[in-house]
Amino acid sequence: MITIYHNPRCRKSRETLKIIEDSGKPFQIVEYLKEPLTAAELRKVVDMLGIEAQALIRKNEAIWKEQYRGKELSETEVLKVMEANPKLMERPLVVKGKKAVLGRPPENVLSLLNQG
Repeated sequence: MITIYHNPRCRKSRETLKIIEDSGKPFQIVEYLKEPLTAAELRKVVDMLGIEAQALIRKNEAIWKEQYRGKELSETEVLKVMEANPKLMERPLVVKGKKAVLGRPPENVLSLLNQG
């Protein structure tokens, strides 16, 4: 099963969702602004992406600029910031099994769709 952590107001998220829909593969949509990921769930996604938590932060958001920019935060602290402020998470995230991709660009999702 494919899961897309989706923000319907985001063009890249909508484009990624369209690619998934067109694939005909089963999927579920999680609107992460309504159902935020926990810090533990974010940790798993970050590990699947093979990145540091800081790389998943939308650094141009006002919340980040006003409260966190320039601060030295641990991985755990960054995950807790994203848990408390889900709009800081880059989107969309797409997960299939033990693999994840960031839908920027939306075509990134093709690598997951083409796996068995």
